[in-house]
Amino acid sequence: MPEPRIACIGVIGKADNPLHISLFPPYGNHNIDFSFILNSCLDIFEIRQKQTSIDQDLGLLYAMDERLAAYGWLTTTGVKFLVIIDLLGQSRNSEMEGTKGINGPTVKESDLKPVFRCLQTAYIRLLQNPFYLPDAHNPISKSAFAAPDVLQITDKKFVAEVKRIGESWVPGVSSL
Repeated sequence: MPEPRIACIGVIGKADNPLHISLFPPYGNHNIDFSFILNSCLDIFEIRQKQTSIDQDLGLLYAMDERLAAYGWLTTTGVKFLVIIDLLGQSRNSEMEGTKGINGPTVKESDLKPVFRCLQTAYIRLLQNPFYLPDAHNPISKSAFAAPDVLQITDKKFVAEVKRIGESWVPGVSSL
């Protein structure tokens, strides 16, 4: 039975603008689908902020179906990390299609803490770069005619680290 895998990692700015979205196989060409999922999770962040004094780890935010589940983490600066897990893994054969979600693998919220810690460490390293200007990624400070890539994090080290985190995670791993 295949293990759950990360399908998408999203970094969302203070103004709810996407700073970085990484998709992992087999979802490499599903940008619009995952943008919609990430955007719908932002509403849950907002609701939880109003209802409780929230911790950084928000745990399970949203289960789309028996295949995809979104987990969230909020930094003290208001930047949000979202990880969407493919609960059935990368293998999709006809035998599994009949047993989706019945006795499938589960992901504990504690399984994702190393992912969020590594993402936060990568983001902190990005902020320590003197050539990275976090306020330059704020859509409020940009004109309406700015190119979409201007609002995205394009730092090669950060992008490579997010990719490494997404590809190396498996449930039960204690450090990445």
